[in-house]
Amino acid sequence: MKPWLHDLFKTAAPLCIAATLAAACQTVQTTQAGAVGIERKQSMLVSSDQVNQAASANYQKVLGDSRTKGALNAHPAQVERIRAISRRLIPQVGVFREDATKWQWEVNVIQSDELNAWCMPGGKIAFYSGIIDKLKLTDDEAAAIMGHEMAHALREHARERASQAMATGIGVQVVGAAAGLGDVGLQLTSLLADYTFVKPNSRLHETEADRMGVELAARAGYDPRAAIRLWNKMAQVSGGQPPQWMSTHPSHETRIKDLENYAAKVMPLYEKAAH
Repeated sequence: MKPWLHDLFKTAAPLCIAATLAAACQTVQTTQAGAVGIERKQSMLVSSDQVNQAASANYQKVLGDSRTKGALNAHPAQVERIRAISRRLIPQVGVFREDATKWQWEVNVIQSDELNAWCMPGGKIAFYSGIIDKLKLTDDEAAAIMGHEMAHALREHARERASQAMATGIGVQVVGAAAGLGDVGLQLTSLLADYTFVKPNSRLHETEADRMGVELAARAGYDPRAAIRLWNKMAQVSGGQPPQWMSTHPSHETRIKDLENYAAKVMPLYEKAAH
């Protein structure tokens, strides 16, 4: 997935794993269903507060590194354009979870050729200039990307994947290592981070983010059908498939069909918001 998640977990793991594995796994409903009907419950072992705190710290590190390189918010007009889109999208998150309207949302643009964008837990968003420029994004298409990434944060997919890894037993080893086994602990933490975060999102998580993303965009007055155009563009510049960080699962054809169905489903929300 995104490189920042590897660092996030290396920061969060020693603090959260030992504290949470002793507790029973909790089944939670992170979001409301919305018009797209996301109703799946999730099993969590990791505290959302701990993950969000680690995400905030790592976000500041990313911003600091980018600032040092002169790559943070280098073009004010581009930054304002992306932030203007976020100002329309963020108020819509309450349809999925009311508490997210009170998150400390941040939006920044990093100068980089990468086709990349992400939203850390707790609402920390970054767009890379490469994805804006190389794909020649319209505002509707930028909203599709942002809505998709925001959906990952709303659904707490990063927290869920960490919990799934710990449930397999890897986390138990990390607890012992983090308690004082030095380099072994770092190796195991790195292994768990790779298993959980570096690999692309699962098909299920990507599908949830796609569906929630088109609803967020539609409610904000952005054409949800732009998500279809976006993924076609992404496939063209990536040799037939989106880049790994955006996952090769579901397949391009399956994803487009699903987006067509759900964009049609939320069109009344778009028409209402746009008029």
